[in-house]
Amino acid sequence: MSDSRVGLTVTHRRYVPYSHAHYAGNLVDGAYALGLFGDVATEVCIRTDGDEGLFASYSDVQFRAPMRAGDVLEVVATVTRVGSRSRTIDFEARVVCRGRPDRGESAAEVLAEPVVAVTATGTVVVPPVG
Repeated sequence: MSDSRVGLTVTHRRYVPYSHAHYAGNLVDGAYALGLFGDVATEVCIRTDGDEGLFASYSDVQFRAPMRAGDVLEVVATVTRVGSRSRTIDFEARVVCRGRPDRGESAAEVLAEPVVAVTATGTVVVPPVG
């Protein structure tokens, strides 16, 4: 029997402010995406279990493309496994809009194809039912 929570997907979008740029080229550190993964995982736990849950671990994190101040990130979490108290979640952070300072100080564009910046697999835990 399949658990109906497997396949649940939650999506958040967030503008990356320039105050979060830490490196040359207005690059943002990878930890920024991990924080967003924690936020979207919290909503997953609320939807699946009525509790905010706790993030237990990452089994894999891949930094695939840069994230920059001025980007709009789309962060997606999908439940892939449901245990008695644990939930395995696949995460993806995609750049869907990007600043274009070469066109003007506040210029930006919607990307024709999102750029996958970070992927991860993590485990959250929720309280026992009772």
